[in-house]
Amino acid sequence: MSISRREFIQMLAVASAAGVVLPGCDTKKKDSISPKSMYDIPKFGNVSFLHFTDCHAQLLPIYFREPNINIGVHSMKGKVPHLVGNHFLARYGISPNTPEANAFTYLNFAEASKQYGKVGGFSHLATLIKQIQTQRQNSILLDGGDTWQGSATALYTNGQDMVDATKLLGVDVMTGHWEFTLGAERVTEIIEKDLEGHIDFVAQNVINNQWEEDVFKPYVIKEMNGIPVAIIGQAFPYTPIANPRYLIPDWSFGIREDKMQQTVNSAREAGAQVVVVLSHNGMDVDLKMASRVTGIDAIMGGHTHDAVPEAVKIKNSGGQTLVINSGSNGKFLSVLDFDVKNGKVSDFRFNLLPIFSNLIEPDKEMSAHIDKVRKP
Repeated sequence: MSISRREFIQMLAVASAAGVVLPGCDTKKKDSISPKSMYDIPKFGNVSFLHFTDCHAQLLPIYFREPNINIGVHSMKGKVPHLVGNHFLARYGISPNTPEANAFTYLNFAEASKQYGKVGGFSHLATLIKQIQTQRQNSILLDGGDTWQGSATALYTNGQDMVDATKLLGVDVMTGHWEFTLGAERVTEIIEKDLEGHIDFVAQNVINNQWEEDVFKPYVIKEMNGIPVAIIGQAFPYTPIANPRYLIPDWSFGIREDKMQQTVNSAREAGAQVVVVLSHNGMDVDLKMASRVTGIDAIMGGHTHDAVPEAVKIKNSGGQTLVINSGSNGKFLSVLDFDVKNGKVSDFRFNLLPIFSNLIEPDKEMSAHIDKVRKP
């Protein structure tokens, strides 16, 4: 049995009055907020990024259970992102049996799902993005990849349903992984015919074997409130191993740490005051890269589907890099706000917002698109 949006809001109101922490709140540092303002994230600073990743072509809301096992090996044992269940709740000060606990853990999943309903859905994601962008009109929307593949309609349309959905969503920059299983010819066709003038596809670590040249743009620089910001792409480095090599026979991948450092330096020399890496490395690789490559303000990552409600601060020889992962299957939206002063980041705010479809009205334009592609 599911509940209505009004019932859900009423239930959250009771929970909030009882001291339940909702997204963006830390029990140790902040007061609780009301359900009506659950997604009203106060504007901060002058540079903002919105990020989703690994939606796997899930256009509709779904029931999604977070894992009960996440194995951390050697030095990563018991560390973020390798925490689940009660250990996760304790680490982030989240109370059990709350909407937030349901979003971030597997605990009491069956009963909690009956209470809180489904999560995600592109129509609900579209509404939330539009709402946040009314406060941050020059924000940049990032798509971390694993977007064009993973559903029946994506298969039937050769990814076209998701390409059109992301354009409708207003994605500015993306990178890739399972996109490459459409084949080099189809990926090139989409970039040239569909994304041109709408979405920048970036990946500094994909090289043409024959010419030893970049297959895609390594990075783009966009201006936000007069501040030049660079977004560097990092596609999944092991694509030819994890996916059929014959689909992309002329492209080589890899982490390419040295080339990443060169690309960061190039972006800085071109005037970028903020540098963000849009990554599909997986969080452990992102954490290591953040410790070894300097000049990156934040890595907004995906691939391993880790939903981490706080940015991880990693020290390196050049300063500090934030590492962020934004979950999967359209279930979360990250909001990263920077305050940039005198040409560099002086402070930040980060929120990872669970998308409770019962709590967000579906966007009519996106709903019409979804109905159209699913009709056959």
